[in-house]
Amino acid sequence: MSENPAPATVVPPPLVVAASLALVEALVMAGLGLLELANLRSVRLTMGVTTTAFFLAAGAGLAWCAWSLWRLRRWARGPVVMAQLIVLGLAWNLWADGPRLLSALLAVVGLVTVAGLVHPASTRVLEVDDPDRLL
Repeated sequence: MSENPAPATVVPPPLVVAASLALVEALVMAGLGLLELANLRSVRLTMGVTTTAFFLAAGAGLAWCAWSLWRLRRWARGPVVMAQLIVLGLAWNLWADGPRLLSALLAVVGLVTVAGLVHPASTRVLEVDDPDRLL
């Protein structure tokens, strides 16, 4: 007879939302990197290559953090919060002189992601040394 393995800790819904939004942001960054790569010109080759590398690296890093949040890795919360602060700053700057719909969308995504990360259920599951101990 086989023993039933201990059930895995369930990722709380607010953390799932935050990690999912971070993954969407990562995919957008990677997409921007690919668009930049597709538009490389010899006149601005250095700028195009470095911008492409930045967006692809930032997208990969944020995707890794989002995956790590789903795996309940405590360290991933900090980089995702920092990314959201950047998103909120961008939303603030776009509000004055850019497309306000985009600005509002960025602000909502940033705020919802931060709210999901600091939600008590998320904090509880991320702050425990052994997540299976919650069960």
